[in-house]
Amino acid sequence: MFNEIISFIREIYRTDKPIALHEPRFLGNEKKYVLDTIDSTFVSSVGTYVTKFEDMIKEYTGCKHAIATSNGTTALHLALLLAGVKREHEVITQPLTFVATCNAISYCGATPVFVDVDKETLGLSPVKLREFLSNNCKVENGQCVNKVTGKTVRACVPMHTFGHSARIEEIRECCDEYNVILVEDAAESIGSKYRSKHTGRFGKLGILSFNGNKTITCGGGGMIMTDDQDLAKLGKHVSTTAKVPHKWDFVHDMLGYNYRLPNINAALACAQMEQLDLFIKNKRELASAYEKFFGKLGVTFIKEPKDVYSNYWLNGIILKDKKERDDFLKFSNDQGVMTRPIWTLMSKLNMYKGCVKGDLSNSEWLEDRVVNIPSSVVVKK
Repeated sequence: MFNEIISFIREIYRTDKPIALHEPRFLGNEKKYVLDTIDSTFVSSVGTYVTKFEDMIKEYTGCKHAIATSNGTTALHLALLLAGVKREHEVITQPLTFVATCNAISYCGATPVFVDVDKETLGLSPVKLREFLSNNCKVENGQCVNKVTGKTVRACVPMHTFGHSARIEEIRECCDEYNVILVEDAAESIGSKYRSKHTGRFGKLGILSFNGNKTITCGGGGMIMTDDQDLAKLGKHVSTTAKVPHKWDFVHDMLGYNYRLPNINAALACAQMEQLDLFIKNKRELASAYEKFFGKLGVTFIKEPKDVYSNYWLNGIILKDKKERDDFLKFSNDQGVMTRPIWTLMSKLNMYKGCVKGDLSNSEWLEDRVVNIPSSVVVKK
């Protein structure tokens, strides 16, 4: 079976050379726009492309305000600060995620609380979330309080895994009931929708990532999305070192961060945005081909859940058990076809293994079986 899989992947990408898991495609105006920034000399955080990129995101996602940052992690850190997450707070998230989700929580001095995922979505389970809140929390003076630790549960950060949306409306309902602020980690899901609404737009704040391995990239890059005008104004101010505008003087009126996206990166992002729909169409065709192929082999292909339109950022399969997973990982990588396991659960990492957690059986089951396979946009030759 392993040989059949490798042969099929090579047939798709039409190469005998090593195949990456997900590499960027620069097929449009990338060089033109980047050279424009160089000619203008505005390559840092001041420049027209930063604002243009924010406007393109607003138009594409439907959010009212967008703030461009240096990467997805800084976007999430700042979004959590804007949500009022502080030291000694707790933030509910899923253990099956990239480490940046939990790191951003920790940057605020807060502590992650791990609630299990759904097998179907690979995202935070609203059933397990409601169970955790019902059994462990109470609303007191308008705040959600963990009855066991005595700490305020300020926010909830679900992550839309591999571009597949979690059951985000049900998650939002739970959060609203317990006065927990919803901050969506939509780093992987640009272009993905739940019931026709773009991911990252269901909570008070949401974030996107444009890292080198994402559906579109500008080398790094992140974006905060919100419909709250006051939060957006504050976010932009804080992301630019909280500097008060002045012709020459250096006045900073609060603690700020140097998180603003440089213009040269934004130029690259604008060119990539022009191709986003084409890339997603291509990636959905690739996913369809994979689904048919693996169906014939009797291997489970991870497909978009009900009510979800997915960008299929990373394609994944579910193998029989951990041994078959590890055997396939070794075989495929030895053959020059890059595959990767899903992340080690955050609850198992040294810095987070002491955090509060519920039953994580779904996450543990998926950790042992999920493998990501090459997912780059297929260039027609």
